[in-house]
Amino acid sequence: MRGLILGAIAGAAGTLALDIASYADMALRGRAASDTPAEVMRRLAAKVGIAFLSVPSDDADDATKNRRSALGAIAGYKIGIILGALYGLASYPSTKERGIAMRSFVLCALAMAASDVPATMLEVTNPAEWGTSGWLSDIVPHLAYGVVTAAVFETIAT
Repeated sequence: MRGLILGAIAGAAGTLALDIASYADMALRGRAASDTPAEVMRRLAAKVGIAFLSVPSDDADDATKNRRSALGAIAGYKIGIILGALYGLASYPSTKERGIAMRSFVLCALAMAASDVPATMLEVTNPAEWGTSGWLSDIVPHLAYGVVTAAVFETIAT
């Protein structure tokens, strides 16, 4: 139980790092926030029959768009915290069997998969079409998640 809780805390810290890295990228490049999380929520809503959330974006009112955006953000926090909790379960009490770089990379890959696989399966995005800039915009924040989650867990679990 201790590993689960400490992992969730570490995952929350990692999610904060991911958000900061994403917003820094937006500030540096002057790019808008991604609409991918909101579109994932729209398509999920359509699959489970939540009509008011599944209205196409061109036809949706601002409140519906804002709800989808908020739900997309909440889903991101949920992913980050749950992955951290699972990491804590798998790592506690022995956290030093593999180096922190390897653990950070694994967390990065898992976080990317947890967000990118559903978006790809729902045909919201196609990673084959991203290009270097798109991949960097995805990898760098997820790497920040992995590094911070692993480092925070190592610090608080020892």
